[in-house]
Amino acid sequence: MAETPYIFNIQKFSTHDGDGVRTTIFFKGCPLRCMWCHNPESQHYYKELIFHHHKCTACGRCVAKCKQGANSIVDGKIVFDRSKCTACGVCTDWCITEARELAGKEYTVDALVKEAMKDKIFYEQSGGGVTLSGGEVMASQHMDYVEEVCRKLHENGVSVFIDTSGYTDYENLKRILPYVDVFLYDIKVMDPEDHKKYIGVDNSLILENLKKLSDEGAGLYIRLPIIQQVNATDEHIESVIHFLKENNIHARQVNLLPYHDIGKGKYASLDMEYHDDEMSVPVSELMEHFKSMFEEQGFNKVNIGG
Repeated sequence: MAETPYIFNIQKFSTHDGDGVRTTIFFKGCPLRCMWCHNPESQHYYKELIFHHHKCTACGRCVAKCKQGANSIVDGKIVFDRSKCTACGVCTDWCITEARELAGKEYTVDALVKEAMKDKIFYEQSGGGVTLSGGEVMASQHMDYVEEVCRKLHENGVSVFIDTSGYTDYENLKRILPYVDVFLYDIKVMDPEDHKKYIGVDNSLILENLKKLSDEGAGLYIRLPIIQQVNATDEHIESVIHFLKENNIHARQVNLLPYHDIGKGKYASLDMEYHDDEMSVPVSELMEHFKSMFEEQGFNKVNIGG
C-alpha cells in the first residue's frame, strides 16, 4: 500500500495550471526554498497549523482546549508557541472566528481520484484535466502513491499534468511518464550560484532531468517565473533560450510568469519571514519584451501568465 502524503489544497475550476478547466491538487513537501514561494504552507511534509492573527479576538477557547499548552493570553492577545503545537486540530474546531486552520489532509488514492473525477465533465468540455502540484510532488517520499494516482486518472481518461521544479531523481519522473500528458517544468534561474542563493540548491539536476524528459518525448511546457531583482534581465532570458535550443528541448510552449506577492500574508500566519523588500513585479512592457525575445528565436507559443 502506498504511503499517504498530505494534501494542503484541492483547487477546483483552475485555469492557470495547464490547459482547459483543471483540478489542481497541491501536495505538501518541497526540497527547495524559493525566496518568492507563494505557498509557504507547502514547504514541509507534515501537517501545520495556520494562525491568522488578524482574525483572532482572544476569546480564550484555544487556551482552554489545547492539551499541549501552545496557547496563552498575554496583554489581551493570544500568544501561540508553535514549538509545542502537534497540529492535532482541536483548536481549529473551537475557534469561532476561523482564525485557525490546518494545512495538510490525508486522502487514500481512491478518495483523491474520486474527488478529482467529480469534475470530469468539465475536463471533457474544456480540454482540461488534473494537475498535481505542490510543494514538489515529484520530490515526495510518496512516489508509489503519486504513481498510483497518475495511473488511475489516466485509466479513467483524465489528462494528467505535473507541475514540477524537476529537482528529483530521474527515475521518479520516468516511472510516471506513461501516465502524464504534460510536465509544467520550471526554469527559475540559470546561473548555478544564483540558483543556490535564491532557491537553496544548484540547478544541475534540474537541467539534466529536463534534457532527459525531452529526449524521451515527454510533453513539456517551460515555465519561467520572472522576478524584478532576481532574473528579469535579457541575460537570463538569452541563457534560457540558448539552453533550450542547444539541447534541442522540445517545448510545446513557454510561459512567462510575472512575480506576485499574493502569498505574502501566509508567511505571518506561519511565523515565517518574507523578503518582499528584495523582490518586485516586473512591468508589463518588460514581460512583452521577454516574450518577443523567445518569438524572435522561433518559439511559436509564448504566453505571459498561465
